Amino acid sequence: MNKALSGKIAIVGAAESDLGKVPHLSALELQGQATHRALKDAGLQLADIDGVFAHTEDRFSGLLLAEYLGIQPRYVDSTNVGGMSNVSHIRHALAAIESGMCSVALITYGSTQRSDGGRQLGIVAEDARTPRGQFITPFGQLSPIGYYAMVAQLHMHRYGTKPEALAEVAVAARQWAMLNPKAYRREPLTIDEVLSSPYIAEPLRVRDCCLVTDAGGALILTTTDKAKDLRQPPVYVLGIDETFAHHYTPFSTEDWLDTQVAETSQSALEMAGVTLADIDVVQIYDHFTIGVIQALEEIGFCPRGQGGDFVKGGRLSPSGDLPINTSGGGLSYNHPGMYGMLLMIEAVHQLRQECGERQLPNPKHALVHAPGLVFSANSTMILGV
Repeated sequence: MNKALSGKIAIVGAAESDLGKVPHLSALELQGQATHRALKDAGLQLADIDGVFAHTEDRFSGLLLAEYLGIQPRYVDSTNVGGMSNVSHIRHALAAIESGMCSVALITYGSTQRSDGGRQLGIVAEDARTPRGQFITPFGQLSPIGYYAMVAQLHMHRYGTKPEALAEVAVAARQWAMLNPKAYRREPLTIDEVLSSPYIAEPLRVRDCCLVTDAGGALILTTTDKAKDLRQPPVYVLGIDETFAHHYTPFSTEDWLDTQVAETSQSALEMAGVTLADIDVVQIYDHFTIGVIQALEEIGFCPRGQGGDFVKGGRLSPSGDLPINTSGGGLSYNHPGMYGMLLMIEAVHQLRQECGERQLPNPKHALVHAPGLVFSANSTMILGV
């Protein structure tokens, strides 16, 4: 991205919907609820929104949400690239606002995955003409956990990473969640309890895997000039980038530990004009514990292969020196199918110093990283105040 765009737009409203299990609301209603809360947070009205960036299971979610809210935007974006979709929407909103295609952007996500019965595991109906339909689904591959289990096996084989290291990630997330009254799982969790939970796809166990919840979220973005006159202190988008490798199924991936995370993160840091040493809080997409270890390595917090040792001793926990996923993350706070939205909301809350017992001391810069689909894409964003 062009460095000249750094700090040109700001997040001025951020809010979650009701969370956990919300059977009386649809995914669309959760988006609407979060939108009204985010607008109130910003001190804006529905009529101020002229750009809608939405992500649900509906292919035309931007138009659907606009109609539901009763607005007619000048710009709509329904891009769906998996868990990082809403982070991508930030980048797209930056371009749209800067080019004059809209001035106030709404970004939303909503899912009722838990109320709907959670993820389907095993073989599901799929078009047999697609690559997945031909080569994956007939063989019962659990997706995406099966792929991440293979990544974990490879990391363990190549670098000697132990299951205890994965458990450290889960325990740290739970310790943060215990400080968050909105977290879905707040009871204590130990390394031994993680290691004694049942396998889902070896070596990943139940506690190595994210929650399945209902949730929605919304962000409001606008120009830096307009942001200065609104209710909340602006949180500036300082750097952002994304990369793409392939469609859902990683047929062309030669080495599953080679990702584009390093490229994306370095680009976002350069756009922001900061280094990792300047980052005060980190939000990493934690659908599986191995994903956190891999992301820490590729972003550059430690060399590749040393992530297992890096997280030992509670380093990621509230008492550690690298605060990660301070809400409790997808492992213990909430995970409504696609987690990118909630990563960004927590980063905003931390930078605005609104997190109560889990609040970090005076953070200035946050790094948000999220992948898309199955090693298909990556996004990294730097926020600042």
